[in-house]
Amino acid sequence: MRNFFFLSQWLLKKLRRANERAQGDASDAWTAGSATAGGGNGAATDGAPQLADPLVRCVQCGVHTPRSESIVVAGERFCCADHARAHASRPTGRDAR
Repeated sequence: MRNFFFLSQWLLKKLRRANERAQGDASDAWTAGSATAGGGNGAATDGAPQLADPLVRCVQCGVHTPRSESIVVAGERFCCADHARAHASRPTGRDAR
């Protein structure tokens, strides 16, 4: 029984080391790729990860689109110009009855 304990401890240590090495190799490859992805303009030289563009919900259909690709009309965000027009043309207030 004691041999099983030592064998399991040895195996866990080996797995942790392999996992740490794999994560280190992946992060090295990622930082090397991100440093060249900046195009040499200094945007990604500090090795910090670029944040993803947040998704926003279209007021008309509910589809989530990247914030940079959304269309803003009267403070509302839409996934396309057609939905912005459709939302603007719908009746509001007393006309909605």
